[in-house]
Amino acid sequence: MLDLLLDPLQYGFMQRALIVAVAATVVCALLSCWLVLIGWSLMGDAVSHAVLPGVVLAYLAGAPFALGALLFAGIAVALIGLVRNTSRVKEDAAIGIVFTTLFALGVVLISKNPSQIDLNHVLFGNLLGLASGDVWQVSALAAAVLVVLVVKRRDLTLFAFDRVQAHALGISPGRLSALLLALLAVTIVSAIQAVGVILVVAMLIIPGATAYLLTDRLARMLVIAPVLAVAASVVGVYTSYYTDAATGGVVVLAQSVVFAAVYLFSPRHGVVTKAVRRRAAATDAGESVLTVT
Repeated sequence: MLDLLLDPLQYGFMQRALIVAVAATVVCALLSCWLVLIGWSLMGDAVSHAVLPGVVLAYLAGAPFALGALLFAGIAVALIGLVRNTSRVKEDAAIGIVFTTLFALGVVLISKNPSQIDLNHVLFGNLLGLASGDVWQVSALAAAVLVVLVVKRRDLTLFAFDRVQAHALGISPGRLSALLLALLAVTIVSAIQAVGVILVVAMLIIPGATAYLLTDRLARMLVIAPVLAVAASVVGVYTSYYTDAATGGVVVLAQSVVFAAVYLFSPRHGVVTKAVRRRAAATDAGESVLTVT
């Protein structure tokens, strides 16, 4: 067992993959707690897909892909707000229109430059092919988001549960909304290298949803989500190494397995657990009736 754990660490690409997986997973898991509570899961989906043309254009221009991704993340958020605020179209429809349009633009750009861009790496990540510079970039972006989340955690929590009270206390919901969207954009950029444009949305939803089924307190969610997500990511990286499977996909599948287990067997909200409790309660009620009779 010890050899199974240590042998892959002899290779630099595995060391880099684990570092990036942990860094990206921690910040995605923390942010996902607020996204799930606020109901912004679809927004995470939208921004993650909308950055694709920015990534492609950055590759073509020889610029850091993070710069292009951040630019188009901002464009996506601005366009969603513009359509929502200047028409009768509701927010969910505006999100769908903007992210599908920008994602389609990215696909077209890739199709016009097939020899220069590896579509699989852009869409699904290249966790085992990262360079040292990529590790530093992802770690720096993740650390920056983590610091802001820690500093603003109380304001963000109040924003998630009671925007009216937040406004009454002098906290601007508009500014917090903009801050959260900016953090979402940076987080997506940091995680894209790990799992790609398509799978990053899973890392922004599954950890928070899993923790939400295990506790009713945000403070506990912020611990449970990253712990479970990091454990699943490490297992996913090792599994992909030994099975020669797509690393990003295996990482997301590992997180999905954890969610499925919690969904079924969570002590309070698990489907199987509740069914067992109902059956036990029905049995106890039947025995009580027989005793009285």
